[in-house]
Amino acid sequence: MEQDEAEMTEAQEAARHASARTARASALMQDYVELIDDLLSSTGEARPTDIARRLGVSHATAIKTIARLKREGLAHSKPYRGVFLTAAGHALANEVRARHRVVVDVLKALGVPPEVAEIDAEGIEHHVSDATLAAFEKFLGRS
Repeated sequence: MEQDEAEMTEAQEAARHASARTARASALMQDYVELIDDLLSSTGEARPTDIARRLGVSHATAIKTIARLKREGLAHSKPYRGVFLTAAGHALANEVRARHRVVVDVLKALGVPPEVAEIDAEGIEHHVSDATLAAFEKFLGRS
């Protein structure tokens, strides 16, 4: 019996770690999509070089992640024209931006200074569950 419990605990721990890895990969893609959308809105183009510089990663890393966005159907590119978002990419960027705003607003409502709330929300927005986000919106009187 004790061995079964130990194996169950190991399986649960492995599942938690797998979930955390998936969340980190998803957060990375969300950051890229949001940045691409921001660049397209502000400058009209999102070049891999600009993406790499803004995210503080190498050009090769940006290219690799952009290729993943393309495989996931979130982005496409044109030769010599940069990266563009698909409808699904735009929808994800809007969703991430909305989640960010809710988290920032909750942190500010709790007394966190605005500049700190913006920084902290950058990590939290990707990991907060839909249930927690709904509770945040209820707390803010939005639902």
